[in-house]
Amino acid sequence: MLVLVVDSSTPAVTAALVEVTATAVTTRAHRCTVDARAHGELLAPQVDAVLTDVGARPADLGAIVAGLGPGPFTGLRVGLVTAATMGQVLGVPTYGVCSLDAIGYPAASGEPVLAAGDARRREIYWAVYDDAGQRLVGPEVGAPAVAAERARELGVTAAVGDGAHRYAETLGLPLRPEPRYPDASALATLAAERIRAGSPGETLTPLYLRRPDAVAATARKPVLP
Repeated sequence: MLVLVVDSSTPAVTAALVEVTATAVTTRAHRCTVDARAHGELLAPQVDAVLTDVGARPADLGAIVAGLGPGPFTGLRVGLVTAATMGQVLGVPTYGVCSLDAIGYPAASGEPVLAAGDARRREIYWAVYDDAGQRLVGPEVGAPAVAAERARELGVTAAVGDGAHRYAETLGLPLRPEPRYPDASALATLAAERIRAGSPGETLTPLYLRRPDAVAATARKPVLP
């Protein structure tokens, strides 16, 4: 089955086509551009590009997988709206995966890891994974020092992700160089069991972890001088 994977939870805007069979998940085409200010401009052309790369049409898709975040409000919703809209128009199921899982799962090869993304405001989105890539704690958002203390309590021996690179000194853990951003193949792998089983499509509920910066006005503003 041909599956579209999208993620816009980080500065890395990602689209990929993967083939999900009974025994494997194989990446057929992949696009990823790191630009924190152009999620809306980049994602749709990248979806079109990966379809073109393999000579496929949207109608050939059997499912869509999307990274649910955590991530900033504006960027994250681009991927989720794209996935939900395509799923509805094409009549195919959509499946969500925590985007941090697509960093921690492939990095946890025999040792527990802290996966972290940049949450701005001197904070990180973070989660802890055991040596098999199963999430133990999180996702959460907070100061790197708080995440570091919790990671030490859980016996974490390495850190991975863009947030880990940005706050390496505070975290005080050896860095895994990759993946720095959510891995499209990992997103598909983590949804593969549901895809193979033909599970009903899911509502793609974003993991914002924070309220949006924009708030409704609490009082009327005067319009006359």
